[in-house]
Amino acid sequence: MRFALLAMLLTSSAFAQERVTLFNGTDLKGWVAEGASDYKVGDETKQVWTVNKEGHIFCDGKGFGFLRYDAQKFADFTFHVEFKLQPKCNSGLGFRTPVFDPKRSTATRPSFASYEIQIIDDAGKPANKHSTGSLYRYVAPNVNAHKPAGEWNTMEITCKGPNVTIVFNGEKIIDIDQSKIPELKDKPRDGFVCLQNHGGKIEFKNLWVQVTK
Repeated sequence: MRFALLAMLLTSSAFAQERVTLFNGTDLKGWVAEGASDYKVGDETKQVWTVNKEGHIFCDGKGFGFLRYDAQKFADFTFHVEFKLQPKCNSGLGFRTPVFDPKRSTATRPSFASYEIQIIDDAGKPANKHSTGSLYRYVAPNVNAHKPAGEWNTMEITCKGPNVTIVFNGEKIIDIDQSKIPELKDKPRDGFVCLQNHGGKIEFKNLWVQVTK
């Protein structure tokens, strides 16, 4: 009886938590580029988003747009990302976001339609609503925990209903209930996750989502 109960609990836990690996380290299967996706160098066409020789997602920083994980939407989850930017880079992470339409940019980009977490080369600077780790234009992080350009950073975004928590390099920097913030109360509670290109080079690795059901 004891073993049967333990088996039931383990099975229940497995169903309650599902880890989705977003990036296989080889190609961009499951992802779609939105907005700027390629650019010209002489007669050669190059891709903005590629997989580099280290097996990381690499953004070349040309134009403006997103790399969105198109295979699945997420509602309650933890989104894990590791990133390393080069000097002067401007990037970000989108979550619970819709499909981006360049013709309706303001209405469909994450920072308006849902949430964008800012990533920018600002290590050592004061935290504000536009600094790394902010819910861009809405909520400042408690602290700017960003490491200098060239070093790896780890960010985890956890969403459960209206509650949004962000842990950055081991520090809890945001913990909110969107239903209690007028500017955020009507934000969607499910959607896609994405990476942003807003100028500058950046790498991403170890991308996964732990889904809570």
